[in-house]
Amino acid sequence: MQKIDIGIPEEKRKMIAGGLSKLLSDSYTLYLKTHNYHWNVTGPMFQTLHLMFETQYNELALAVDLIAERIRSLGFPAPGTYSEFSKLTSIKEKVGHVKAEDMIKDLIEGQETVVRTARSVFEAVEDAADEATADLLTQRMQLHEKTAWMLRSLLE
Repeated sequence: MQKIDIGIPEEKRKMIAGGLSKLLSDSYTLYLKTHNYHWNVTGPMFQTLHLMFETQYNELALAVDLIAERIRSLGFPAPGTYSEFSKLTSIKEKVGHVKAEDMIKDLIEGQETVVRTARSVFEAVEDAADEATADLLTQRMQLHEKTAWMLRSLLE
C-alpha cells in the first residue's frame, strides 16, 4: 500500500478515523430511523412529517457518503455493515409502532446525539490540525442543530 503523507501522523489519523466511524454509524442509524418514520408516520401531521422526514433522510444519505469518504481519505476502512454500525452507534432503535409526536421526539434525540458525537471528535481533529475534518464536523453540527430546532418547533 502507498504510504499516506498528508501532514497528519498515522496514529492521529487513526484516532480521527475512529471518531468519524462513530459519527458515520450514528448518521447511518439516524438515516435508517428517519426513513422508517417517513414510511410509517400517520395522523393529522402526516403530510408535513412525511415530507420533512424525506428531506432529512435524503440529506443524511449524502452525509454518510461524505463521512465515509473522509475516513477513507485518512487511510482507514469505513464501517459499512449493520453489525459494525450497531456496535459503534449511540442511537437506540425503536421497534414497533411509534406515534407521530414520539417520532419527532425520537428524531430530536437522534439529531442531538449526532451533534454530540461530532463534537467529541474535535479534540483529536484540532490536535492534528486536520482542518478538512474540522470543516466536515462543523457543517454536520450546524445542520443537525438546525434540524433538531425545526423538529422541536413542531412540538410547541
